[in-house]
Amino acid sequence: MARGITETDVHAAADDLVAAGERPTVERIRAHLGTGSPNTVTRWLETWWKTLGGRLQAQRARLAVPDAPEAVAGLAGEWWTLALQHARNEALEALADERSALHAEHRAFQREREDLAAEIASLRKQADAAIHAEQVASAQAAELQRLVNQLEEHSAEMAQQRDAALLRVTQAENERRAAQVRIQELLESADKERDAIIQHARTVEDRAHAEIDRARQKVKDLEVHLANAAQEQVLLKKSQVAAAEEFRLKANEIQRDADIQRARANALEVQLAKLHDLPAALEAAWRRSGPTVVSPKAPSKRSKRRSA
Repeated sequence: MARGITETDVHAAADDLVAAGERPTVERIRAHLGTGSPNTVTRWLETWWKTLGGRLQAQRARLAVPDAPEAVAGLAGEWWTLALQHARNEALEALADERSALHAEHRAFQREREDLAAEIASLRKQADAAIHAEQVASAQAAELQRLVNQLEEHSAEMAQQRDAALLRVTQAENERRAAQVRIQELLESADKERDAIIQHARTVEDRAHAEIDRARQKVKDLEVHLANAAQEQVLLKKSQVAAAEEFRLKANEIQRDADIQRARANALEVQLAKLHDLPAALEAAWRRSGPTVVSPKAPSKRSKRRSA
């Protein structure tokens, strides 16, 4: 379990990352601190961003003082106080010795003056270094502000790209769902159409079988009737010539009807033969246009004739 972190910890970590030339992020701050809840780091990082501008302006205002920096001025004052204290001690010691070492005091004072001059020169060098450091700090602050502006612009651009990407993903998902629905509808429609075609083919086939059976039966009946008529014609020919002629004419009509029925039966058999290939053709067409459908096996001619 991560230990608690404070706002100061997050702000200090963000300052360290900026000083290292990196953009402060939640993951980088957590890695820098070695702990911290993402929600807590996010909250304190937002306050860091809000106060960054004010702190940069305050830093710029402090560095814009034309005089020596406060630290350098304080250091010079401390050195001056120490020098005066040391000189005062030397003077008291010389007076206590009843000015017996006035010459030595003079030379010591001279040395102190030289040391003080050297210290003043050193302080002036430090002041010059501090001024240079102030200039470098001002340049770094300006560069930091430029980086901050770039980071803000980059963050805004990334946010726009993220929103655009999310919008494109949403549109693509909606289109995908609509396509799936359309495909499902087409599949269901194709299945229904296939079932209707198969059912119609079966109906046509059954009807053709029935027609053929009726035609065959009619032909048989006509043949039987023709045979009976011929027998009757032979029996009645001796005694009834006129009746025989009438029966002959009637037999001819019956023969013509039989021929017509035979021709019709042959035509129906040809149509039936064509209908045998219809399920296979429908199945091949269905395979080319959609999922494979196993159509029921059509009965053979031999089985139909046997059933007839």
